[in-house]
Amino acid sequence: MGVRRAVDMVLDVAQRKGNKKIYTYGPLIHNPQTVEILRERGVIPADNIGEIEEGTIVIRAHGISPLERKKIEEKNVEIIDATCPKVSRVQAIIKKHASLGYTILIVGDRKHPEVEGLLGYSGGKGIVIGNRDEIDGLHDLDKVCVVAQTTQNVEEYSDVVNVITKKFPKTTVFNTICDSTEKRQAEVKKLSSEMDIMFIVGGKNSANTKRLARISELQGTPTFHIETVDDLKKISTGRYEKIGVSAGASTPNWVIERVVNYLTGYQRDRKKEGMRRPLNFWVFTVTTDIYSAIGAGCLSLSSMLLQELNVNIFSIMTASFYVYSMHTLNRFIDRKHSSIISSFREDSYLKHKKVYVNVAIISLLLALALSLLTGLAPFLLLLLISLLGVLYNTRILPQNWSFKRLKDIPGSKNVSMAAAWGIVIAVVPQIGVSLSVTAGTMSAFLFTFAVVLVRSAMHDVSDIQSDRLIGRETVPVLIGEENTRKLLKGILIIMAVVLVVAYPAGWTSSLSLALLPCVFYAWICFRFCDRGTRLSVVILEGILETNYIIAGLGAFLWLILVR
Repeated sequence: MGVRRAVDMVLDVAQRKGNKKIYTYGPLIHNPQTVEILRERGVIPADNIGEIEEGTIVIRAHGISPLERKKIEEKNVEIIDATCPKVSRVQAIIKKHASLGYTILIVGDRKHPEVEGLLGYSGGKGIVIGNRDEIDGLHDLDKVCVVAQTTQNVEEYSDVVNVITKKFPKTTVFNTICDSTEKRQAEVKKLSSEMDIMFIVGGKNSANTKRLARISELQGTPTFHIETVDDLKKISTGRYEKIGVSAGASTPNWVIERVVNYLTGYQRDRKKEGMRRPLNFWVFTVTTDIYSAIGAGCLSLSSMLLQELNVNIFSIMTASFYVYSMHTLNRFIDRKHSSIISSFREDSYLKHKKVYVNVAIISLLLALALSLLTGLAPFLLLLLISLLGVLYNTRILPQNWSFKRLKDIPGSKNVSMAAAWGIVIAVVPQIGVSLSVTAGTMSAFLFTFAVVLVRSAMHDVSDIQSDRLIGRETVPVLIGEENTRKLLKGILIIMAVVLVVAYPAGWTSSLSLALLPCVFYAWICFRFCDRGTRLSVVILEGILETNYIIAGLGAFLWLILVR
């Protein structure tokens, strides 16, 4: 919580900073990858207060001493306090008991910035205890107050406290270890005892990550403390069946995901037999965007039948080829961002870059050619939205404007993607038959738009941390996770109403009723995600995109049984 809060506070400042400089006093959190991304956003870590003369300074999550705060306040700068509330509580305990004449014993790492800050609140009455052996050197202490660094090892702290209380009867003890730290340490202890090998992901300068690695090692399990997936690639895991992964408090989700996806991909390569083959193939189609293309074809079939049009195989292929090309090309155009967000695709895209780009260009040309076979109007419309897709990522507005590209407009990613799918899948087949836009066309467009928007925004809810870091203002970033869920649930309700009303009103065929399972499936996905179920990103994306396939299956069964 404290880490996420600190990062969110800095990102809020960065978003409205204008030309002001933003500094953090020391690294905001102990994760080099996050600190580097923040640096690219204009947030500069400063190790010395003297380096800061103007702008805004953010006090890092570890907190600082009163003396350091006073020096900062003497500067002509705006101060943003991102100290973790759990650390602030320890500071208050120390300050209160020091004023009452207690000697403060701080159990933790002497050189850790959190501990250095805590010492400043003791008024010279603080002593840092690194381990139980250091207690022997303490003499003639009357009233003693014991606190812990918030990321201290739970068992080691308990051991040290037992020794202190036996030696100094007048001891007041506070358990100031963060509850998240306690839970994570308990999880790692249990998990490592069940695994053949453990990987603990986090900054090499992160104290709590080091402790997790140490706890795992004490269970007798081979344990590796790694920062990124690049460290993992140097370690042979071939002889291990059960692989465990955990991470430090300051490790961002996208770093963990890249490690998990690398390991699961490695395991899939080793285990091709039996029931794993269909799963491996499915993951391959999701990773390469083939699954999205198939889904687009399924939605195209349902759209034509919904509008009571004759099934046109060219329109289905147009939708599939177009969606594949746009998804793939946009990932390369947005290369800097996709290396974080679409981490499970990263290795494959880098390894086969030319193949992906060439296939995507060929797919776009095929989509345009197939649309031309359907008619001139579909071809011109597809060409127009293709050009708009290029403009979306191109700097076309003045340099001094807040939005220099269409993609910079908050929430535009989700809305423009859903609109493009709706046009290609619902409108293109209709204008190949007639230039008039019917109620059926609007119903098909709204159905496609809603299904794709819900899928896109639900996926972005899980990626909100990374999107905020890189400055991408998706719908969840713009209005928050909870409001996004409420918005999408409202859209699903509206979509259900439209599907129920459309057939009796004469707007569409009776297929509208057969497409109601898509609403129920999306709702199930909501409930699944709301429970905090932890899934690999590739699996989550595949599950969400399966709704397109459900629409296609519903249309196919309706075609056979009803029409």
